Amino acid sequence: MPARDPYVLDPSLVEDPPTRWRDKLKFLGPGLVLTASIVGSGELIATTSLGAKAGFTALWIILASCAVKVALQLQFGRHTILTGETCLTAFNKLPGPSWRGAHWTIWCWLLIQPLKLLQMGGIVGGVAMIMHLVLPQVGVFWWCWITAIVSAMMVSGESYRFIERVCVALVAAFTATTLISVFSLQWTEYAISSGDLVDGLRLKLPSDLMIAMGAFGLTGVGGDEIMQYTYWLIEKGYAARTGPPSPGDAAWERRARGWINVMYLDALVSMAVYTTVTAAFYVLGAAVLHARGETPQGYATINTLALMYTESLGEWARSIFMLGAFAVLFSTVFSALAAWTRVFADAGGKLGLLDFQNSGQRRRAITILAWFFPISWAVVFLAYKEPVYMVTLGGMATAAILLVIVFAAIVFRYQREIPALRPSRFYDLALWLSIAAIVAMALYGAQDGIRKWRNEKPAQNEQLELPPAAGISAKTQALGSKSQPKYDLLMLATSGELTHNGYWRPH
Repeated sequence: MPARDPYVLDPSLVEDPPTRWRDKLKFLGPGLVLTASIVGSGELIATTSLGAKAGFTALWIILASCAVKVALQLQFGRHTILTGETCLTAFNKLPGPSWRGAHWTIWCWLLIQPLKLLQMGGIVGGVAMIMHLVLPQVGVFWWCWITAIVSAMMVSGESYRFIERVCVALVAAFTATTLISVFSLQWTEYAISSGDLVDGLRLKLPSDLMIAMGAFGLTGVGGDEIMQYTYWLIEKGYAARTGPPSPGDAAWERRARGWINVMYLDALVSMAVYTTVTAAFYVLGAAVLHARGETPQGYATINTLALMYTESLGEWARSIFMLGAFAVLFSTVFSALAAWTRVFADAGGKLGLLDFQNSGQRRRAITILAWFFPISWAVVFLAYKEPVYMVTLGGMATAAILLVIVFAAIVFRYQREIPALRPSRFYDLALWLSIAAIVAMALYGAQDGIRKWRNEKPAQNEQLELPPAAGISAKTQALGSKSQPKYDLLMLATSGELTHNGYWRPH
């Protein structure tokens, strides 16, 4: 029997949605794949840095960041289930001009991708530097290629089930370690009181508003993840089980409503997971690093973050933290690569380079891209060797993608919605809160990125007291000192040099 192709809305694949909770749980997964991408350097670095500087005051900002943006994800998910369209297929039907068969939003997204390529190269370099700290016998050069090759081998098979299982395992490993560390604090001098938690929910702004806003933008679901979610929903079978669109057909509307409810559960469970992990990182930073007056920065970032574990679990936990940090960062590389292969193969279909709906052509494209992208990321990192600058530019690109996402979501909700399946007023309120938050953060991110680009505040270099970096441009060193906390991990590069034999040597 041939394998089911979830991208084809074959009436024979139609299936009634589960009604019992335990049956619904079997269809969870797309949101957890997304969580592997969401729980990355932003949660590891940005939230702990904010906790270290602000104490418990800004806990509410982290919780709001994770919760308020999920409505846009739900809107894209609804549209995919009701139409069976991937994100780029839906983009191609938005109002506005097209060129060579692709809508302007797709061309805008493609033009942004060189910056995202730089960003992913910086993250691969960050994984390599983490692993070099764990096993210094192997140089950063070789760890970079190992990361690229291993991720390519894991993704090239086009197996959604395998991708889902790996992502869940990576997230579960670091989640468990982090939660154990938080609970262990209660038997140390850094014990968390109910008063601390109440103080963190009082809607007060910390004195360092820039870091708070940065953490708000970097945590929770982002523009890239919202686009990717549509492909994971399709590959899990949500759209195929709903069946070809048939408004007015009571049976189809009942199935659509049921699978949308399953999707809501999937998204909310994943939100609960990444919100719990993000809040745990914040609490560790507020309870341990803030009390010690430690803030993650420069080459000492990893050792500073490790204090959150060694102070609660003991010195033996340092190696566990290092491996856990690798799991967090590698999950971003792995899940992002899996998503990139789908989205770019789809883009190739829109440009007439392949038939994305043909399973054989799609599988070959995904396999080729699974090798092309990680190799490109490794080459970019080893050639450029400025990960702070690379990731900063990628962050600016993400702000532009979010604006496209907002535009598409409004069209999906108010021009392509099926009247019989129109959501509630509460849903619309949540959607507009999400839109307002993302637009505000996109504008903030663009403003902050322009300020970094123009290097308007060189005096901040003195605050970090970073040593001069060999082979690193003055612009990048300035950016490193002013970049958002997410990039502090990658600031390792500004405190050392890559030697001729591939080892990272700190100054």
